[in-house]
Amino acid sequence: MKKANDLRNDSIRSLVIKLAIPSMIAQLVNVLYSIIDRMYIGNIPDVGDIALAGAGVCGPIVTLLSSFATLIGLGGSIVMSMRLGEKKKKEAEQILSNSFLLLVIFSFSLTIIFLLIKDFLLIQFGASQITFPYANTYMTIYTLGTFFALLSIGLNYFITCQGFSLISMTTVLVGAVTNIILDYVFIFVFHTGIAGAAWATVIAQMLSCTFAVCFLFGKQVPIRITFGNYSFSIMKKILYIGLCPFIILATDSLIIIILNAVLQKYGGPAEGDLLISCATIVQSYMMLITGPMIGITGGTQTIISYNYGAANSARVKQAERLILALCLVFTSCMFLVSRFFPIYFVRIFTRDQSHINLSIWGIKTFTLGIIPLSLQYVFVDGLTALGRTKTALVLSILRKSTYVTFTLLLPVLFTAKHAFYAEPMSDIICSCITSIVFLLVFSKHLKAREIAVKATKQVP
Repeated sequence: MKKANDLRNDSIRSLVIKLAIPSMIAQLVNVLYSIIDRMYIGNIPDVGDIALAGAGVCGPIVTLLSSFATLIGLGGSIVMSMRLGEKKKKEAEQILSNSFLLLVIFSFSLTIIFLLIKDFLLIQFGASQITFPYANTYMTIYTLGTFFALLSIGLNYFITCQGFSLISMTTVLVGAVTNIILDYVFIFVFHTGIAGAAWATVIAQMLSCTFAVCFLFGKQVPIRITFGNYSFSIMKKILYIGLCPFIILATDSLIIIILNAVLQKYGGPAEGDLLISCATIVQSYMMLITGPMIGITGGTQTIISYNYGAANSARVKQAERLILALCLVFTSCMFLVSRFFPIYFVRIFTRDQSHINLSIWGIKTFTLGIIPLSLQYVFVDGLTALGRTKTALVLSILRKSTYVTFTLLLPVLFTAKHAFYAEPMSDIICSCITSIVFLLVFSKHLKAREIAVKATKQVP
């Protein structure tokens, strides 16, 4: 096995490629097995379209659960990277110890809470009388595996931040391959329907969790999971830094929930379930874009955090430029794919022509602003990696609130399907605002760090 990447001395170009590409692939695979999950559900004989709508209602709730893993995992890994950059190994070990305890506590608590309130959530967030049985079956089984899902996602950040990008990718691949195989076996061999899809996901998460835990307890990783040295102040710091990415993911879930509710309300009995089914397909396609972007920006945050901790502004700036270039190239390619080839994606979910036509239109509409969306992702994640949580949080909330406003307003002024325009409108407007703010604060923040470190070194 190759040694971990040297975040202090390896070239920035090399580090961005070595960390971004495996993380991007891992996120893409993660998205693909979610899409394949939905593809299998959509092709269940006789009830595929309705079952897909039920899974679509569950989607944002699943994302909401996963966002708690990001709250702790990304928050803890950013702080740990800074401490490693400062060459404070003992403090880095303490951060991982506290993060692991938080993950265990959150995992158990959320499993119980969501099992108690899932029926209410499903009804409030778009499940109709027809789709509720399918949504309820999927959600009940999935929630039982919440403990493994949160540990797997959360701990993977601590593997990445220590430079083991290929191991991090393997953690995701273990679950993805397992899920894809079991999906087919459970649904089409054992004929267990949407329940089989949920059980396949839970088993896959268990295996990914086992892999991540074993690696972080092993001898080959510099900072291992330990017990003790717990501190409320450290836990508070972890949660504070992770708050911004948590809110980004949690509000993504809220936005999908609001969109489903709006489509159900304004679409009515005639079009509500149809619009939600198509929105599920469109959102699955968007995951092919946002997932890899999260991989690029999230996987490389450790470069920024580590070198910020080391007060090496030149390396931080170079990394940010390369990360942005990589995202712009990726989104430009996906924009062209979205213009010419969406039909091939849509057909893996449904053969119904009305679903196909509406979904193709939805994909082309949703992706109108994906190129400027690169700026939003790169700059917000960059500010988070520097510890500028408040700034990143405000920019994220601005984009989400703009999206929600358009989602609620457009169907009132026009028709239910016009809610799909909320995505590109908010992407374009808020990416421009985020870019301006980033240019105003980025260099000043790095300069302040350099001054602080020099002042510390001058103290006798």
